[in-house]
Amino acid sequence: MTSPADTQQRIIDAASELMHSRSYADVGVAAICEQAGVQKGSFYHFFPSKQDLTLAVLDGFSLRMKEALIDKAFADDIPPLARLDRLADLLYRFQAQLHQQTGRVLGCPFGNLATELATQDEPIRKKVDLIFAHLQTHIGQVLQASVETGALSDIDVDATAQAMLAYSEGVMMLAKTRNDPAILRDLLPAMAHIRIPAR
Repeated sequence: MTSPADTQQRIIDAASELMHSRSYADVGVAAICEQAGVQKGSFYHFFPSKQDLTLAVLDGFSLRMKEALIDKAFADDIPPLARLDRLADLLYRFQAQLHQQTGRVLGCPFGNLATELATQDEPIRKKVDLIFAHLQTHIGQVLQASVETGALSDIDVDATAQAMLAYSEGVMMLAKTRNDPAILRDLLPAMAHIRIPAR
């Protein structure tokens, strides 16, 4: 017998896959229920609204990003700046794998939802902003460590971390628009060379 927790997770997993491969607006409750193999009553038992489900989807995406991306990219087994190169490589490999599976570059799930909903849904906007801020903090820690070791100097750490985040999101959007993962391979490594001078 399926437990309530398993049913809830199936709904989240189905919504995650559909929203990432399509869009928030294009995915209705009926499609999510069909993909998850549940009735609408089960959906609304766990998620009173599509917004509630989307917030749970974002939490799930965030956990997977931590496990598959952040923990690996920012592990301290290599020098700080080399971790940015590893981040770029992991981002490319993740999107390239999805492209191989689906035939499309799906882009960043957080950026996709922000682009679609940031002006319409404040709780979702805030959630995505927190997730971006978390990634920016990790980038900033790498930059600060590089300043402290003398590998970098005369930079605004916070502004540079934000610029690197913005650059990576822009590259992913361009790769998605052109449906070409090679754009990620070719352009993401430049992220590590962005510098915003200290004022």
